[in-house]
Amino acid sequence: MSDFGINEMQKMQIALQERYKDKWEPICPETGKNKLLWMIGEVGEVIDIVKKHGGAKASEDENLRKDLIEEMADVLMYYNDVMLCYGITAEELMQAYINKFEINMERW
Repeated sequence: MSDFGINEMQKMQIALQERYKDKWEPICPETGKNKLLWMIGEVGEVIDIVKKHGGAKASEDENLRKDLIEEMADVLMYYNDVMLCYGITAEELMQAYINKFEINMERW
């Protein structure tokens, strides 16, 4: 899975959304803000792990690291839902990321 990226994550999110379309909110701009709020909640869970146990322990302790990574995966799942809600493609994100990278490389 060394080539695992946004395209693969979005395909997986689409599969989840299709499977649970009768139970979950639809993927559309109107629910994008809800997905953002859920994502922020998951970021909070990541922060709580690091805040409670410290960064070194969260990255070194096998169980805490597992929890940290699982919460990060939750963040990415909502992140991809947000992209799908607003119709943001991996290519658009890549170009924006490259542009930001180039700006930051020249910033200081």
